[in-house]
Amino acid sequence: MGATIKSPKAASAAECQVLEQLPNIGPSLAADLRLIGIAHPKELRGKDAFVLYQKLCAATGQRHDPCVLDTFMAATDFMGGAPAAPWWHYTAQRKALFGQV
Repeated sequence: MGATIKSPKAASAAECQVLEQLPNIGPSLAADLRLIGIAHPKELRGKDAFVLYQKLCAATGQRHDPCVLDTFMAATDFMGGAPAAPWWHYTAQRKALFGQV
């Protein structure tokens, strides 16, 4: 692999062609998504962010920071048609839905 060019963020799910174009997703989280079998943004449609988070924790053998779950929530919502929002807008919702993770 050559040098990574930072992709501009997609304005809509339809424009999103690579994981790094997802709002809030950089190279590290894109690699984490690929590790758990998500290779293209469209594969996030209809996915449960909590299940993705659990898969990542299992695949790496470690508990990841809950902000990763917030980011997965933002990404799955965006690919489901929601407007882009910072990952931290999902923190209260995550806490209400899942408590301490």
